[in-house]
Amino acid sequence: MKIGLLHSRIRVEEKLILDEFRKRNIEVVDLNDDDMYFFLNNLNLDFDVVLERSVHYARSLYALKLFNDNGIKTVNTYDVVRVCGDKFLTTQALIANKIPTPKCYMAFTEESALKAIEELGYPCVMKPAIGSWGRLVSKINDREAAEAILEHKTVLGSYQHSIFYIQEYVDKKKGRDIRSFVIDGKCIAAIYRTSPHWITNTARGGQATNCPLNPELIKISEDAAKACGGGILAMDVFENDDGYSVNEVNSTMEFRNSIITTGVDIPAKIVDYVIKCGSEK
Repeated sequence: MKIGLLHSRIRVEEKLILDEFRKRNIEVVDLNDDDMYFFLNNLNLDFDVVLERSVHYARSLYALKLFNDNGIKTVNTYDVVRVCGDKFLTTQALIANKIPTPKCYMAFTEESALKAIEELGYPCVMKPAIGSWGRLVSKINDREAAEAILEHKTVLGSYQHSIFYIQEYVDKKKGRDIRSFVIDGKCIAAIYRTSPHWITNTARGGQATNCPLNPELIKISEDAAKACGGGILAMDVFENDDGYSVNEVNSTMEFRNSIITTGVDIPAKIVDYVIKCGSEK
C-alpha cells in the first residue's frame, strides 16, 4: 500500500501518526506542501490514499481537489475539508441536518452587520469565516465595541474580513466546552477544555481533562460528523441547559493533549482508518 502524508510541517500529531505507521512497517511518502508542485495537464501521482494534515486551508483544498479528481482517495476528502474549513459552510451543514448550533448571522457591510449584531443582542461573537486556533475571534459586549471591530475589519480589507460571521455568545458551563473525536462515524473520545478566558482552545491555554462519553454526546458528535461528510473529525461542543450544541467541526484536528487524557490511542485509530480507506476498491 502506498500512503502519502500531505503536511505543512511535522508537528507532534504528525510524529505520532508516523510512529504508528512505522510500528506496522508501512512506509509513508512525505508530501510537504512547501515543496510540492503539480503539472495540471498530466498529473502523475500514484497513491492508494493520502492523509491530509496541512495547516494551510487553501493549499489543502487545492491539493485535495487534484487528488480526488484523479481518483486518489484522501482522508479527509476535498468536500469535507471545504465544509469544515469554512464556518459558514459548517453552520449551513449543521442547520440543514437539524443539529443544534448557536444562533448565527452573516452580513456583507459594516451597516448590515451592525443591524445583525443589534438584532442578535450583546454580548455576541464575531469570527472570521476561515481561521483556526481562536485567532481574530472577538467577543462584542456593546455597540461601541461593535462599531470599532467592524471598522477595523473593513480597513484590514482582505477577503477574509469582508464577510461578517456573527454568532450568539454561549456562556460556557463551568468555564469549559467539549472537544469530541469521531473517526469512521464513531465517537471514540472527548475532552473538556477549561479556561478562565472565554476562548477555551488548548492552543490558547485551555486545560484538557477527560470528558466521559454519554449517549447524547455520542449522538450529536456522530450526527455532526455525518452532516459534514464524515472521516476523521473533531467537534467543538457546548453544554446547554437543554443539552448540547455544536459550535464548530474540525477536519485537521490536533490531539496531542487528548491521548493520555482520554486513554484512547487516537493515532492508532487514525492509522486504522487510513489503511481501511486505502484498501477499499
